[in-house]
Amino acid sequence: MPDVRSTSFTRRGLLAVGGAIGLGVALTACGDDKGKSTGSAPQGKTGASGKSGPWSFKDDRGTTVKLDALPTRIAAFTGVAAALYDYGIKVDGVFGPTTAKDGKADVQAGDMDVSKLTVFGNKWGQFNVEKYAAFQPQVLISTTYDSTGTLWYVPEESKDQITKLAPSVAVSAYDRQLPQSLQRMWALAESLGGDMKAAKVTAAKKRFEDASARLRAAAKANPGIRVMAGSASDALFYVSGTNLSIDLEYFKALGVNFVEPPESAKKATGGWFESLSWENVDKYKADVIIMDDRTATIQPADITKATWKKLPAVKAGQVISRSPEPILSYDKCVAMVENLAKAIESAKKVA
Repeated sequence: MPDVRSTSFTRRGLLAVGGAIGLGVALTACGDDKGKSTGSAPQGKTGASGKSGPWSFKDDRGTTVKLDALPTRIAAFTGVAAALYDYGIKVDGVFGPTTAKDGKADVQAGDMDVSKLTVFGNKWGQFNVEKYAAFQPQVLISTTYDSTGTLWYVPEESKDQITKLAPSVAVSAYDRQLPQSLQRMWALAESLGGDMKAAKVTAAKKRFEDASARLRAAAKANPGIRVMAGSASDALFYVSGTNLSIDLEYFKALGVNFVEPPESAKKATGGWFESLSWENVDKYKADVIIMDDRTATIQPADITKATWKKLPAVKAGQVISRSPEPILSYDKCVAMVENLAKAIESAKKVA
């Protein structure tokens, strides 16, 4: 992921900066790619259900990938691998934020043991093609955050080399609501042999549904509480619009009252967000602020700007985290829904 302080406003750059993440798709099908397992590769059993035989999956671009058997050598964007891990699917090769500067797991790695992963690139623009080829991938899986099905974190300059080595699958997280993307990841995990009837899996889905009901009730009971979705860099503060982002679209549908920058202000970023100087960070009134939790952004505790500290929501301690790139398993999405519900339930009207 690029440094949000220096990202130019290209489409992919926009998606990488704070607050710019959303759903996607419908690219007309490219052919049915076939991959075959050759040679020995690192990795073990993929599915938890003992499923075997030919495998196929129609992704959110409309592309159907077919293999002679369930893939056992999967390469995936880190957040996708983390979601599949929650469904019992073993992914050994990843690309995207995997380890933080201290060597610990990045927030997007979920519950995976990052020390056991083969990492092809840990930052935006990084992807070791030679290492990837040696891994002998059978399929590459990523999310997509635009209407053309661009594979998230697969560099534009090397995408042709990368996609020639194995067929790819894209799960859309652009311009739709969170449950749709969760359902698509569920379907993918199920196709790969995940045990979707496991108690842990079904319990997580129920907890997500309960959390959503709680958030809807909280929003209905507190219609005056305004929520602002923000992201911080050294030079700028980004205020996200609710359109395009799967989490914000869903929360809005549940009744959450969001600060909404006008379309004219978001035009320069393709409709994603408005960029504010820190001197103007008080442009919008908000009672609760939800802040981008990705490691490429500055976290609330580390923001030293005086204008930030003067914001009513900050002074009232009404700032919580947000995951613009949520790990698409029900288990990992429960907390962000519950936390927002709790924040709205307990918030004081301060702005």
